[in-house]
Amino acid sequence: LIRLFQSVAYLQQIWWFEVVGELDFCFPVGTYSLYFRVHLGKFSKRFGRRVCSTEHVHGWNKKPVRFQLSTSDGQNALSQCYLDEPGSWVLYHAGDFVSTNPRQALKLKFSMA
Repeated sequence: LIRLFQSVAYLQQIWWFEVVGELDFCFPVGTYSLYFRVHLGKFSKRFGRRVCSTEHVHGWNKKPVRFQLSTSDGQNALSQCYLDEPGSWVLYHAGDFVSTNPRQALKLKFSMA
C-alpha cells in the first residue's frame, strides 16, 4: 500500500464541517465513482501500537452528512448517510459519473457537508 500523504489534519472540536472541491480533467471514456475517505477519532501510540480514541467523537448521529457531485455536462448525484463507524477509515460514496468524450475536459464539483 502506497502512502499518499505524510500527515493528516486532525480537528479537535468543530461545529460545522464542509469540504468543497473542483476538478477539470480529460477522463478516458468510462464510468467513474467519487468517494470521500473519512476517519473519526484520533490516532496515538500506546505501548508501541497504534490505537484510536473515539471518546471525543460525537454528534455525527444527529444529522446525516450530505455528499454531492455534479459535472459540467449536467450529471448530478446526491447521497446522505450518518458517519457511524468511528475508529476506522471509511469510504463514503458521493456518486458516479460517466465520461463520453476523452478530448473534452469534464469539470467535477463535489462536496461533503
